[in-house]
Amino acid sequence: MKKKLKLPKFKNEDEEAEFWNTHDSTEYIDWSKGQKVIFPNLKPTSRSISIRLPEYIINQVKVEANKLDIPYQALMKQYIARGVIKKDY
Repeated sequence: MKKKLKLPKFKNEDEEAEFWNTHDSTEYIDWSKGQKVIFPNLKPTSRSISIRLPEYIINQVKVEANKLDIPYQALMKQYIARGVIKKDY
């Protein structure tokens, strides 16, 4: 088995990125010993956006959200995610 090389210290992210653009990680890490990890408290980064919708759509979403006892913005996020990700919620 080939001996793994020691990772160098990097001054910044750009230097590290340049290094990995020109090197093979398998010379430094034995990926066959890798394990899957779950980060249960990791939340995706979110960002506010502005979108114009007809009032009747907003009102209909508010009615449905009220029936489900959730904020209407949360319901809108679910609707968008279903349309984009094609995943059942």
